[in-house]
Amino acid sequence: MELNALMHKPLGSYLKARRIAAGLTQHDVSSQLGYSTPQFVSNFERGLCSPPLNALPVLVRLYGMNPEELIGLILRYQEQILRQALLVDKKRTVRRARKAN
Repeated sequence: MELNALMHKPLGSYLKARRIAAGLTQHDVSSQLGYSTPQFVSNFERGLCSPPLNALPVLVRLYGMNPEELIGLILRYQEQILRQALLVDKKRTVRRARKAN
């Protein structure tokens, strides 16, 4: 699975909660982002994709978020994903080396 794909669901859930807290519909947000249907917003809220980088400043403004909060969330999830991938790979390598000896 693509590394970034593992982060879509937590980010989508977070953004959905923020949208709802801001009192906005998916249609409201998609219009502000220049999309004709709310499907785009639905897709990233369901974890099928992440919003493009150029949409993040608009979402921060619309949802009244602190940009540092969003940056921190993204970095924490990326770090968890990287650590998991690297530690799993490291454990497999160690096991293979032990079996070979």
